[in-house]
Amino acid sequence: MMKIALIGATGFVGRVVLNELLTRDEAVTALVRDPSKLDVTDEKLHTIKVDVTNTAALAQAVEGYDVVISAYNAGWTNPNLYNDFLEGAKAIQEGVKQAGVKRIIVVGGAGSLYTTEGIQLVDTPGFPNEWKPGATAARDYLNILKEEKELDWTFLSPAPEMHQGLPRERTGTYRLGTDYPVADQNGRSWITVDDLAVAIVDEALHPKHLKQRFTVGY
Repeated sequence: MMKIALIGATGFVGRVVLNELLTRDEAVTALVRDPSKLDVTDEKLHTIKVDVTNTAALAQAVEGYDVVISAYNAGWTNPNLYNDFLEGAKAIQEGVKQAGVKRIIVVGGAGSLYTTEGIQLVDTPGFPNEWKPGATAARDYLNILKEEKELDWTFLSPAPEMHQGLPRERTGTYRLGTDYPVADQNGRSWITVDDLAVAIVDEALHPKHLKQRFTVGY
């Protein structure tokens, strides 16, 4: 059994990833700032209180783990979201390296995916302004990760349509892509958060995208 550490286990994506891991009988350690927000009890779940922006504390917490899954989010309503996300993501990256952990999976955004014209989604005219700070931060962090030499990193961009308004459903199926959105037969690029979690856990257990970004959709 792998030793898996999960950052962001109380967030929109992280909660579902945690449930997916536990459903598959994987032992997981949730790294959380506030354990009271984690309303899950399971004998396979271990919780560590840690501020992931504290590199030294994070390194100590994840030492000996096989893979770290980061669903870190600095808060969509955070007025300093861009800077806080980059600061946190880079601190996590450095903490994982200091701990000697080889693999990290980062859940990023869809904004860095490309249109057929070669334009990143975050730079297209119709991209929602309220999403731009987070999407731009995730895009810029992907570029930082691409320069990472020590870690076997993976960056996952969800389908462009994956938000809290979608129905919660786990089908266990999805299709893979790299830099362009994966669209269904109707041209719609979407996925539920439940099946995104399936893809994340699949990658953690059976890595196929080391040192690269990938995306998923139906």
